[in-house]
Amino acid sequence: MNKLLTVALLAQGANAFAPAGKPLAAVQQQRLDVVALSMNAPFFASEEPSADAPAAEADGETDFDTMSLEEEVETLANEEITKMKRASNLRNANGVEYAPWMNITPEAEAEIKTVMKQKAEARRKRKDQEAGVSGALLMDSQAQELSGGGLNCKVVSNNEVELTWATSSEASTKGFAIKRRKARTEDFVTIASYESWGPLASKGVDGGQYSYLDDTISPGGWVYRITECETSGAENDICQALVEVQTEDEQRGAVIAAVGIVVLAIGAFAAGIMLDPVGGF
Repeated sequence: MNKLLTVALLAQGANAFAPAGKPLAAVQQQRLDVVALSMNAPFFASEEPSADAPAAEADGETDFDTMSLEEEVETLANEEITKMKRASNLRNANGVEYAPWMNITPEAEAEIKTVMKQKAEARRKRKDQEAGVSGALLMDSQAQELSGGGLNCKVVSNNEVELTWATSSEASTKGFAIKRRKARTEDFVTIASYESWGPLASKGVDGGQYSYLDDTISPGGWVYRITECETSGAENDICQALVEVQTEDEQRGAVIAAVGIVVLAIGAFAAGIMLDPVGGF
């Protein structure tokens, strides 16, 4: 009897340390609470509403073409500054800034406006170039102007430039027109065409080589453009190049500078021989 009583007491004591079971509904509720907690934003990602932030984002892209340059720069700068302020406006649960070193200083805002101005000016320049170009140059007019792809320019004198180019196919070409404009200006002027100068007429369906001597030039930077004129009346800009024509004084100065460099090199070589006539032996 005593043995049975001892076994019963031991069993009851063991049950006292066993984990208490939970109803199924309580287990499911606990799981839901864990899922909801995992979907909450972390304390450091809470963002304080900014008075500078717009109430709603505008649909589509901003139409910069209707703005002045100053308005475009201001809009671009404000957009960039707003993005940076949002990124730096993170606070913890106690309202303390998570990354105070990311705040934008007045100097940083000025730098942002400078960068945005350069971006706006580049966009407007590219758009202006595309507006006045047709044909092959439409895809990459700026690169053509800088590289002179297809058009070779040779400065003969301070008032003469020789242009040469070649074609491989002229199926519907009547001839060519040569246009010119002063560097950093917008409007091209036709200085010659197949209608006024016979050698610019088409050489046939297989194309050919062409040349023209412009003797009405003046010193400075100039952009030349070759335009193909078709039988249908359409015009295609096929190549262009930038050339710099120097004055006589500039040419003389360049020659003197080159001679001076040569003289200095010879002098340095002679001085080296005098200081060490046996070449270090």
